[in-house]
Amino acid sequence: MQIIMYLTKIFYKVGDIPIFNPLYIHAYMIHQWLLNFRSQPLSVNQKSAIIFSPHQDDETLGCGGLIALKREMEIPIKVIFLTDGQKSHTATPWIKPPDNLIQVRKQEATTALHILGVEVSDIHFFELTDSTLSYLTSEQSENTIKSIVELIQTFKPGEIYVPHRKDNHSDHECTYKFLKVAVEQSKIELEILQYSIWIFWLSPLFIKLRFSDLTGAYRLCINSVLEQKKRAVTVYKSQAPILPPRVIKSFLLNHHEIFFKTQAKI
Repeated sequence: MQIIMYLTKIFYKVGDIPIFNPLYIHAYMIHQWLLNFRSQPLSVNQKSAIIFSPHQDDETLGCGGLIALKREMEIPIKVIFLTDGQKSHTATPWIKPPDNLIQVRKQEATTALHILGVEVSDIHFFELTDSTLSYLTSEQSENTIKSIVELIQTFKPGEIYVPHRKDNHSDHECTYKFLKVAVEQSKIELEILQYSIWIFWLSPLFIKLRFSDLTGAYRLCINSVLEQKKRAVTVYKSQAPILPPRVIKSFLLNHHEIFFKTQAKI
């Protein structure tokens, strides 16, 4: 355990120095390849949307620009958080989490989304235990899917945004699986777009990631709302000490957000 903690500390120390961090090189090359050669431009449309976020910050990191652009046009947006975010510091035990972390992250999410233009009434917290989505019982999974179906049938969105099916975090990948089943059960025609948080960083190409997993890529220019997104990201102060600096910068400096469309409408 001490060795793992030591190596993790080293990763955080060198994580902001690209030449010493193969993860950064991997993420940068895939992102640039997609951005410049393998993606189509995406325009903001008039479709209402639901953003599904496993944890409080994923929605802003992955979709903050999109949310801000849609809300500028007064397009209805709902944001659903599946977990309570209480275990965000388990990978960095030398960093003490804030007292009452669940409430802290909930308030951070509400504030960040307010900056992006989302009303409190359009934010929903399922409050499932963080890092346990892959361990839910069949009954718990069915209840979660049922809640998602009810939201979809009530709101009737034209689009749904969800973490990539291979985002290399169990909560992220389970969120996609729950959503896919819920959309099928809802019988509502809509489009699913997958956003990336960890896929470029922690899903090695040719090992966990295949080129076929990166098809259907679209790039959304967020220049006009980038500063707004930055303000929203910086609200998540509880997460700043535990996210590698280079990862945070990649979301703060990129002028595009990349999404992957599910090929068939459901």
